[in-house]
Amino acid sequence: MRLSENFSLWELTKSQVAERHGISNEPGKEEIKNLQALCKNVLQAVRANYGVPITPSSGYRCRALNEAVGSTPRSQHLTGQAVDFEVPWVDNKLVAHWIKDNLIFDQLLLEYYKEGVPNSGWVHVSYVDPIVKNRKKARVCDGRTWKNLE
Repeated sequence: MRLSENFSLWELTKSQVAERHGISNEPGKEEIKNLQALCKNVLQAVRANYGVPITPSSGYRCRALNEAVGSTPRSQHLTGQAVDFEVPWVDNKLVAHWIKDNLIFDQLLLEYYKEGVPNSGWVHVSYVDPIVKNRKKARVCDGRTWKNLE
């Protein structure tokens, strides 16, 4: 199933952890709707801007998978509203700043980023239905401390 021009449901639900643990990571209709909005409003725009394929490392997570990866029970991955990814050959900090400056989003997290190490960490971004206000909350974490993305 296509979620947008360049992204499939398979890409946003695949998980090596789920495969290793025999977890079925199947989203429901509401989660698929959220994934479509996320792809349309965020991932497609990022792909168009950089002109290269993007491979999400984590999209939708069912509750069992979310627990298996040690994530918070409030994770937007559970609702299909969040994705983690990198853009090949582009500094993750540059990608985060481009999203911050150009797109509507709920949360933008530059996770486990080390200043001066362009390929460190990853970008986490979430998007909620426009009826609900997207907060445009942008932060960076080096693995220990969180601060605003500036």
